[in-house]
Amino acid sequence: MMRSIFIVFLLLVSTYTITSGQELNCRVVIDAQQVQSTERDIFSEMEIAFAQFLNDRKWTDDNFTNDERINCNLIINVSSMPSIGNFEASVQILSARPVYGTNYESILLNFGDRDWTFEYAPSQPLNYNDNAFNNNITSLLAFYAYVIIGLDYDSFENMAGQPYLERAWQVVNNAQQSGFAGWNQFGSIRNRYWLAENLINQQMEPIRESIYSYHRLGMDIMQDDPEKARTTIVEGLKQIQEVNNIRPRAILTISYLDAKTDELANVFAQGNPSVRRNAYNIVTQVDPSKAESLKKMIQN
Repeated sequence: MMRSIFIVFLLLVSTYTITSGQELNCRVVIDAQQVQSTERDIFSEMEIAFAQFLNDRKWTDDNFTNDERINCNLIINVSSMPSIGNFEASVQILSARPVYGTNYESILLNFGDRDWTFEYAPSQPLNYNDNAFNNNITSLLAFYAYVIIGLDYDSFENMAGQPYLERAWQVVNNAQQSGFAGWNQFGSIRNRYWLAENLINQQMEPIRESIYSYHRLGMDIMQDDPEKARTTIVEGLKQIQEVNNIRPRAILTISYLDAKTDELANVFAQGNPSVRRNAYNIVTQVDPSKAESLKKMIQN
């Protein structure tokens, strides 16, 4: 399913009119087929309201042109409605950044948020404050807005996303006493708390540094100097391997490789055989489950 989502990623991004340099171009898709309800209009309203919240708000002090906006998708699977106005859902978050000199976009974030409950009523205002927890809708949306922006900035300048990742961490801190799942360190290592913790933890900084080298010093020069680009990407993969040796199976490592597996398979399907083998060995040592998906890196 996720591979299909990846394939249609560029077809799903929304086309909002930009008037004040907003950062995000986010498409919200809500799948509520599992919910038994005759009031289906509320889900269409949610899609529009959530997308407007993400796309019409200014998240940074920078101004973005149409072409600079960050393409992203939030695919929300509403699994149940325990009572009127109360919903249980999971969310798949994807974001991408363009590769210089091409019409190709490289996936930066592919993260599954498995445990989201929220309350929503028709025409409900979506209030948000960076310094307080208002509700579980705007906190989740703001959290992923800051994560998406922070990773995008990291990919263009080394560690440049720090202010926005710190804001994501602040969202987590504000939600600690809310009672909603996903905001604290207990119960799961694949939640918002641990994603944010990984992103601001100094032990994990080599992964963020590798995001810069992978994209700006690797993918962005792939057309002009593919062998140099591949060598640079391998050096970044070594940084991820070093982090994994210290903190095995951290969620940032897992989610980053989830985002990059298909791309790595394609990037290293060609080139110097020893470089390709090296890349394959590193990734499969970090995550053995990727071996089958990466087989073409070591074929031919």
